[in-house]
Amino acid sequence: MEYKTIPQLFEHSVNRFPDNVFLKEKIKASYEGATYAEAYHKVRRTARGLMGMGLEKGDRVALISEGRNDWVISELAVLFAGGVSVPLSVKIEAASDLHFRMEHSGCRGVIVSGNHQHKVFGLLDSLPGLDFVIVLDPLNEEAAAASGRSDVAVEYIEDVRKRGDEMQDEGSGLLEKVKDSIQPGDYANICYTSGTTADPKGIILTHFNYIHNVEQASAIFDVPQEFTSLHILPWDHSFAHTVGIYALMRNGASLASLKIGKTPAETIRNIPECIKQVRPYFLLSVPALAKNFRNNIERGVREKGKIAWWLFKMGLKTAYAYNREGYNRGSGCSKALKPLYRLFDAILFKKVRSGFGGRLRYFVGGGALLDIELQRFFYAIGMPMYQGYGLTEAAPVISSNTPDFHKLGSSGKVVPWLDLKICGEDGKEKPIGEQGEIVVRGDNVMAGYWNNEKATSETLSNGWLFTGDLGYLDNDGYLYVLGRTKSLLIGSDGEKYSPEGIEEALVEHSHFFDQVMLYNNQNPYTVGLIVVNKATLLKYLTHKGVSASEEKGQIAALEKIKAELDRFMPGGEFGGMFPSRWLPAAVALLPEAFSESNGLINSTMKIVRPAIHQYYASAIESLYTPEGKDVFCSMNKKAIASLVE
Repeated sequence: MEYKTIPQLFEHSVNRFPDNVFLKEKIKASYEGATYAEAYHKVRRTARGLMGMGLEKGDRVALISEGRNDWVISELAVLFAGGVSVPLSVKIEAASDLHFRMEHSGCRGVIVSGNHQHKVFGLLDSLPGLDFVIVLDPLNEEAAAASGRSDVAVEYIEDVRKRGDEMQDEGSGLLEKVKDSIQPGDYANICYTSGTTADPKGIILTHFNYIHNVEQASAIFDVPQEFTSLHILPWDHSFAHTVGIYALMRNGASLASLKIGKTPAETIRNIPECIKQVRPYFLLSVPALAKNFRNNIERGVREKGKIAWWLFKMGLKTAYAYNREGYNRGSGCSKALKPLYRLFDAILFKKVRSGFGGRLRYFVGGGALLDIELQRFFYAIGMPMYQGYGLTEAAPVISSNTPDFHKLGSSGKVVPWLDLKICGEDGKEKPIGEQGEIVVRGDNVMAGYWNNEKATSETLSNGWLFTGDLGYLDNDGYLYVLGRTKSLLIGSDGEKYSPEGIEEALVEHSHFFDQVMLYNNQNPYTVGLIVVNKATLLKYLTHKGVSASEEKGQIAALEKIKAELDRFMPGGEFGGMFPSRWLPAAVALLPEAFSESNGLINSTMKIVRPAIHQYYASAIESLYTPEGKDVFCSMNKKAIASLVE
């Protein structure tokens, strides 16, 4: 490689693709593009301005903003100036959570957008190490008042660039000296985990961690320079960094951001229109986003009438049978279905794809495990969602399905230039097909956790990263990820089982369940915490002519919940899908959903099991009593009654 740091990678692409559009942003009615050369010029102006504010090599700068051109330009500017970017989630609301990350990382500065100024300016007096705040949008009244009471320097991003222009006029050449002094092993990012039961850990990723992982990802995914992607996921994630920004940058491709709304909900509502305007060639996705896409697609088909819905279901059935698991598509007897599948594709699925701009070739899936049913669905309509697996600690891509090699249900093949083994509890490597902890080694593995030697030593050993995830490799080299080792169900006899598959199936196959978490910690049986779909259950009770506010209605609701669970028990519709001992023998219906606001879901939309265990400790304990084991217990009746309060 001709580049071993991120600034070198960017300059390499600027030299190769100066006139290609790099960044696309929608501020008014339509998208406007900035070329690689234009973005490069702005990065250098910003970097010089940062140095003029006193930023020195190794200094940390927090970045809190929705995705936009200035997000990429600001981070690159920090890196060009020899700094370390600390990208923080815009979903962080608690002042204590934001304060910890900024204080722990020792940030000298912060770059923040208008929607999040209030979070930063409320902390100025409690962060003595903070020297400057750069705002990407004009100060609002609250922020302006707070800035006037602090010694911290506050500047608008354009004023920083003007300072950079003045430094260029001086002809000092300081930026070149600093940029050229950056080494591959120098820190590029400190990315914080989103744990809620203990202080989050700051994952240190070096320049070469990212460069190496970009090369690994580029070796398995062909991203030609004419490709454009719309970046929907939060930009602070390492998945978004590597695959969504730097891999595109490497190949001269284009990155578009969502039109920013005044609220997060408004930004989300902009997604369909932005997709139609950008017409992306691929999208990054996580299971929560995939489910929303599917729900919207199915809602649109239903609205066209019963015949259209019937045809759509027949088309899916045909496609599932023809596609099989992807790698064996159209083989054996399924080959005869090809003409019928093509017909359904022409009259139905092509129209669905047009809603995504008509150019979308595939999704790249990351985050939590993606249910195989969702994988089959998107594969059927001609927009495959290639599930991958990774950790921020590995920058993050470890494996992925690709257009050339994919097996639905798996997390794909391991990327090149990475060693992977499956280890048992004794640390010894397991043979092919046997389950154990996924352990990896390569140049994409993190340098460690910031100021946390204990956590680093527990996770890294002789260059090997112990992921904490359970999985196995099949005979074809495909990796199957089963879940977190720390989230396993543990029976009273010591047998272990990963709950994610069951939880996802319960939600996927029942419209009455929104969220499910299973629990068994060496107990006699498994129990479940369930968040019901309020609208679906109340509609059901209305159809039955009863109300959730009366006991008759509560019993009817609980009978329906029990019937939905019984579909997975022996003799039920889905009986045999999972071992019955790991299905919930008792359930508690919860009065509120798992959410980021109550700390029970993290920023990647994964449930935080330890936090849920603690939050609902009394409910879990009651499920192991004779009264609590009865689904018609008073606790569940109260939960049903609360639906109408």
